[in-house]
Amino acid sequence: MAALGWLTPRRRSATARSVLAGEASAEAARKSSQEAQEAPPGAPEEPEFPVIGDTRAAAFFDLDNTVMQGAALFHFGRGLYKRKFFETRDLARFAWQQAWFRLAGVEDPEHMQDARDSALSIVKGHRVAELESIGEEIYDEYMADRIWPGTRALAQAHLDAGQKVWLVTAAPVEIAQVIARRLGLTGALGTVAESVDGVYTGRLVGEPLHGPAKAEAVRALAAAEVLDLARCAAYSDSHNDIPMLSLVGHPYAINPDAKLRKHAREKDWRLRDYRTGRKAAKVGIPAAAGVGAVAGGTAAAIAISRRRR
Repeated sequence: MAALGWLTPRRRSATARSVLAGEASAEAARKSSQEAQEAPPGAPEEPEFPVIGDTRAAAFFDLDNTVMQGAALFHFGRGLYKRKFFETRDLARFAWQQAWFRLAGVEDPEHMQDARDSALSIVKGHRVAELESIGEEIYDEYMADRIWPGTRALAQAHLDAGQKVWLVTAAPVEIAQVIARRLGLTGALGTVAESVDGVYTGRLVGEPLHGPAKAEAVRALAAAEVLDLARCAAYSDSHNDIPMLSLVGHPYAINPDAKLRKHAREKDWRLRDYRTGRKAAKVGIPAAAGVGAVAGGTAAAIAISRRRR
């Protein structure tokens, strides 16, 4: 599927392949959307954010562990296994990678590379339309109840303000677009897999949408949509997304890993952690997210309880 993307570490600066991946993802996101249709840190009082009616602002959300618990690719892999796309030994590998992601909270390069290669080989020769249809079913089966309510509330605040909201993820663009559509978001930027006459070739366009490539995708989309990045917001849990977060005027660390938490504190970025329901270290998050944080913590507790039975 369009790049069941699992990634290897990238240099901080954008490479030519990063730019290509970013531009390809932005083009796919805009096409899908069309088809479907600033206060300084520490200020005593901060203007309402997001700003209602500011159509030159938009919000960009990372997916894995920011919008959704766990990794979209692993849940997608479970759905493909159920439909006999691959064998039991492959499912065991997916399960181990998912367990690592959930426990460590970070992306392991070797696991990601292995998953990427496996995923590309699995979907090679399949039709894009087939995977899109299956993606809808898999969302209902494995993903719908893993959405963080707190992050969902943040996205809704931007939508209610009349702004566009995009997912930005290394997951396959087709799966990302399914999730965005089901959440009522504007669209999604994701890893683009090459297809010829509607059939996957098993190769990527550029590279997985990860690290600098995400920043390039946001930059390309902002230019096409005539957005002012200084008025835009970005949300992520991972230090790998610092290039994307640094691109906008309103960066948010959501469920941050240790490196991102440290960086966010140094830069005075806002923080919010929905994994335990504890409050953010900074203020200025839309009020609706406060309720979502409690709901997110409750949902996580229920999920853990079910797994222990």
